[in-house]
Amino acid sequence: MDKYGELWEVCTKNKRIVPQPQKWNQLYNLLKNTHKKPSGGFEPPASLILAAWWESSLDEKQYRLCEHLRWAITQEQDEEIATFLKGLKEEDWVHQDEF
Repeated sequence: MDKYGELWEVCTKNKRIVPQPQKWNQLYNLLKNTHKKPSGGFEPPASLILAAWWESSLDEKQYRLCEHLRWAITQEQDEEIATFLKGLKEEDWVHQDEF
């Protein structure tokens, strides 16, 4: 399995969707070389938390998490991010059956 597949497997185990907002923010803050774009917004795009949490669909949340995982791989952080994700408790995740 490739690096992305390994990370995604952790993120979807037990019908997981995304980490809870606080944990997702912690994940985003671990990502290296994030930056504000001259046109506005961030690279990679920020986590869908706060007001965006309620305005985004489950698919949008998962897609954004995918972007973060891909970014981690490009920054050679896949092992660090895998360790973080594997260290989360089950209650630190949002699950499909919670919506």
